Amino acid sequence: MLAANLTGPSHLRDSRTACSNPLDPVTLQASPRAIAVREEKKEFVMADISPPDGYKKAGSKRGRKSGKVADFRYKRAHQSNDKNGSPKTRGQGHSRTNNGSSNSAGRSAPHAHRPHRPNQAYAALDLGTNNCRLLIARPSGKDFTVIDAFSRVVKLGEDLASTGRLSDEAMDRALGALAVCADKLRRRNVRLARSVATEACRRASNGDDFIERVHRETGIVLDIISAEEEARLAVLGCHILLEEGSGPAVIFDIGGGSTELVLLQPGDKIPRIIDWQSVPWGVVSLTDTVGKTGGDRESRLERYREMRRLVSESFAPFSERISDAAKQDDIRLLGTSGTVTTLASLHLELPHYDRKAVDGLIVPSHSMREISTRLSGMSPEERSELPCIGNDRADLVVAGCAILESILDLWPSDRLGVADRGIREGILRSLMAAERQGERSIQALQKLREGESDSTHREARS
Repeated sequence: MLAANLTGPSHLRDSRTACSNPLDPVTLQASPRAIAVREEKKEFVMADISPPDGYKKAGSKRGRKSGKVADFRYKRAHQSNDKNGSPKTRGQGHSRTNNGSSNSAGRSAPHAHRPHRPNQAYAALDLGTNNCRLLIARPSGKDFTVIDAFSRVVKLGEDLASTGRLSDEAMDRALGALAVCADKLRRRNVRLARSVATEACRRASNGDDFIERVHRETGIVLDIISAEEEARLAVLGCHILLEEGSGPAVIFDIGGGSTELVLLQPGDKIPRIIDWQSVPWGVVSLTDTVGKTGGDRESRLERYREMRRLVSESFAPFSERISDAAKQDDIRLLGTSGTVTTLASLHLELPHYDRKAVDGLIVPSHSMREISTRLSGMSPEERSELPCIGNDRADLVVAGCAILESILDLWPSDRLGVADRGIREGILRSLMAAERQGERSIQALQKLREGESDSTHREARS
């Protein structure tokens, strides 16, 4: 059974990065995988460029409510929040990489190296264990402006922990959301795109079949990325929101099927990854393994303690490696996930979710712990009545709280930064940065050739 195997050491995926600067968008991807929208075939095609991904299956498996991002402009700014978590200013998205395929490899995109045009768009699609999210943006200097967005809870990884497979119902839900995304990609004049799938598709025994079905029915080619690349994309997408300081920092991403933690070296404009770990516990996988809420308050609290035990055991190797750094002064912590944005909303007592109020917020860690403890003892019905939780998150939020508290145990920062951005923004930034570098390289080559030509002409005349 997969549930039993999840806790075994063979499923703890961690690595120390050797890249000189693994967060540099160009380091992550030497050149863009050009994705052309071929309207006649309704297929998204990419050039034959492999992703920076050590996961051997990556690239071999191909690949209700929609909401637009409230703050459509991602700006570079400094944030200074007060001790109570009141936001002052901040914003900006960072992004990376391209769109993936294997069967379509070898076809280059038309006009792949022409300069940016104002109406050309870039897209990033993230199919996670719980959500399907799309972001479409246009370049705006070194930043970008979001022109369309989509998000839907699909619960692709539902029951995966017990069955090891994606269920028919979950795949149908995901395909419904992906069909909406495919329509948006066609209508928005998308120049380059990348579509990625994460833990649920990495782990499912029928993940290959699902990726092929997505391509067949929607034209979207999903690239199953490794846990390492997932961590890098998340960090690249949100590190600009790290609280200012000179101490070491940890950025984490609590997903549906896994959680990634990254230790960063301070000081650089683009921080360098010192160490990282991914564990197979996300809000869906942990909920399915421990079981959904039932019984009285004491049984719910016991279930919460079991969740924390499982997660803490998985984090133990990483916790030991970073223990010296965790003792330093001025350590910083930033989280990107539905869990932290939901708890931040409860901290602010928002009547409904407001991205502008939450993205870039700095919250006292003790407040997040208090909210987590309170939620862990409530029934699903009580939690569903709270603003910003509802029925979709009523069960899953408790698992997210258990993961968050375990992170605060190993990295006891007094304050927690909140990011409503991550993988998609990382993809976008990487796509744009890689193409800009490609354009500069071509211009340099053209100048070199022109210089050689001029030299040849002068020699011929003499």
